[in-house]
Amino acid sequence: MRLVRGFATKFVPSPIHIGFIRMEPTSLFIPQYLDSTLILFIHSAKIGHMDKDELVEKSLKTGDIYRIEAGSVFYLINTEEGQRLNVICSIETSESLGWHTIQSFFVAGGTYPASVLAGFDHSTLSAAFNVSEAELGKMLTRQNHGPIVHLSDSHSPSVWSKFVDMDHHHKVAHMKRSVRTNNQENIEEEQPKWSIRKLLFSLFGKADSYNILDKKPDFKNDYGWSTALDGSDYAPLQHDDVGVYLVNLSAGSMMAPHMNPRATEYGVVLRGTGFIQIVYPNGSLAMKAKVKEGNVFWIPRYFPFCQIASGSGPFEFFGFTTSARDNKPQFLVGANSLLHAMRGPEFEAAFEMGKDRLKGIINAQRESVILPPAEMAARPEEEVARSGEELVAKMIMSLGNEMVMQFD
Repeated sequence: MRLVRGFATKFVPSPIHIGFIRMEPTSLFIPQYLDSTLILFIHSAKIGHMDKDELVEKSLKTGDIYRIEAGSVFYLINTEEGQRLNVICSIETSESLGWHTIQSFFVAGGTYPASVLAGFDHSTLSAAFNVSEAELGKMLTRQNHGPIVHLSDSHSPSVWSKFVDMDHHHKVAHMKRSVRTNNQENIEEEQPKWSIRKLLFSLFGKADSYNILDKKPDFKNDYGWSTALDGSDYAPLQHDDVGVYLVNLSAGSMMAPHMNPRATEYGVVLRGTGFIQIVYPNGSLAMKAKVKEGNVFWIPRYFPFCQIASGSGPFEFFGFTTSARDNKPQFLVGANSLLHAMRGPEFEAAFEMGKDRLKGIINAQRESVILPPAEMAARPEEEVARSGEELVAKMIMSLGNEMVMQFD
């Protein structure tokens, strides 16, 4: 598992980190729990976790989204025989211990990783399991292959192959026994609070799932589409105050310059290459970066930005936001932009530009949200195009480079 830390300051921790899990065919990410809530973006896998006293198992496929509550024991299996599993996850840190970026507690393990059970003295553990210390010693020292192990089909199956082959009842008993033993010496402590396609309904009742690719795009035109999930689409997102989005841009197209008034955005490139541009409040360029599959980017709240697909092919990215509400992005350019909706004498004065000239610039782009490639967006009238370029330059210059609002 690899981790990309979110932006933080000395006094304010990052609310979200981004994690990547890669699993070889027929392998198991062994049972554990974390001090942080995960929202997984799955390719193809089987996942199980304890929802209160019930074991919930789900077979997932490409695009599935799955939520695992902080403190909930879970495991992950790559069921494909000839395909690696790649998982992207948000790591929500509000319930984190703060010792590390993320802390795993392996319920099962051996010498590497060590099970949390191994921390108890042998007599206590022997009494809890009602087996001899020798038997426990064998169980807690055999595994040394790391947190992700291969599921063998040999005549001498590993302990994990045996676990996977258990019926549902025995899996529940095994995981509940492990968790209860781990908590036995902490029984007087307060009990912990309850938590590319589906979300697990693990907080408010029976587990269920949601498919982001089955949701009708919030916006779609000839140049791409975008879909967002918030708390109104799926209530469990409200618990962690996290949103999810997926965007697909055709070659050369652009997600119009806009800003998010409610949340910071974290993105991961799933396919293709493109460019990210972010702008400082003073109107200068904060970042212009080329990104490719596997790259992670983040957009600070309020900062204007845009994403542009390269001309070689589609550009697809997935991500999380730090708000489960409808984020209501505010577009600065396009047929549905703020300039288009609010144009009037105030903007004419602000840009120091006549009504007709300003109108010519604002109305030049007839598409909204996702804009066509530059060569397709060009206006047919050559003279108007030339004058438009001059007017845009004048607009930018009239704002000045030091137009930063100051507060006393």
